[in-house]
Amino acid sequence: MSSRVLVLLATLLTCICLECHVVLAQDTQCTVELVVLGTAQDAGAPQIGNNNDPAWQDPAKKRLASSLAIIDYELEQRYLFEATPDVREQLYRLDKHITFDKPKPGLNGVFLTHAHIGHYAGLMFFGHESMGAKELAVYVMPRMAEFLSNNGPWDQMVRYDNISLNPLTDQKTNRLSKHLSVTPYLVPHRDEYSETVGFVIDTPKQSVLFVPDIDSWDEWEQEFGIRVEDMIDQVDWAFVDATFYDNNEIPGRDMSSFPHPRIAHMLKRFEHLKPKQKEKIQFIHLNHTNPARFPDSDQSKRINALGFQVASDGDNACLM
Repeated sequence: MSSRVLVLLATLLTCICLECHVVLAQDTQCTVELVVLGTAQDAGAPQIGNNNDPAWQDPAKKRLASSLAIIDYELEQRYLFEATPDVREQLYRLDKHITFDKPKPGLNGVFLTHAHIGHYAGLMFFGHESMGAKELAVYVMPRMAEFLSNNGPWDQMVRYDNISLNPLTDQKTNRLSKHLSVTPYLVPHRDEYSETVGFVIDTPKQSVLFVPDIDSWDEWEQEFGIRVEDMIDQVDWAFVDATFYDNNEIPGRDMSSFPHPRIAHMLKRFEHLKPKQKEKIQFIHLNHTNPARFPDSDQSKRINALGFQVASDGDNACLM
């Protein structure tokens, strides 16, 4: 068997399972690649004030706030999904993975889901006091655009042309290139400052659902007429909100009124799905209290045994 065939087989194996943690070389013919840059809830893990978290002593247990990157190798473009408080380290990791000869930050756009700290606060590092980016395209829904334009320090970034706000419309597809398009979908969530969306990222061969924050799947269907099972059926990867494992993980707190789908509930809700459908589901946005953030936990083992996956920082997949 030729070395070229072996390389292509290796690429296919990598694309089958995000758990492989294999970085794709450019000679493997991957045109569009997805890279997971973070999988934690907004404040990351370990979280501030939680000094007993084992991740303080063991960096391997650290998780950055939830974020994805999409890389188009042919067009030499990179897109970021979420600007998290961990964006400095995430961009460093992305640069180590692949960088093109372009002005910093070397991003063709940033897509934001909503105005909670883990999803947009990293914009500050593109501003006047830090990188001083020039007209970085930031894709936002209408209320998010209004929030950034009318509240400091974000309005300064708009006035100084550090960022350029690009409007999004619910369920209207934005074609970025012949290889890539992105469609926002409104989802129910705490919308104090902006609406909240998830994204479907499409290439000619594979597509990705990214919903890091949602109050409940039932509310999504009731308010917006969208069944999560139908969305999972239409994509190849589904990164979904898994903030909490169940209602028992925060001692002394009644979690029954907390938003976010519980992993334990989703394991039952999705148990009827076929194995190939279950393999698509990647749990993301894990709170620092969520035992599923530890691969050796009983909860993680149960998730894997039932055919689902917990996404990990550094996972990647070839989308085309």
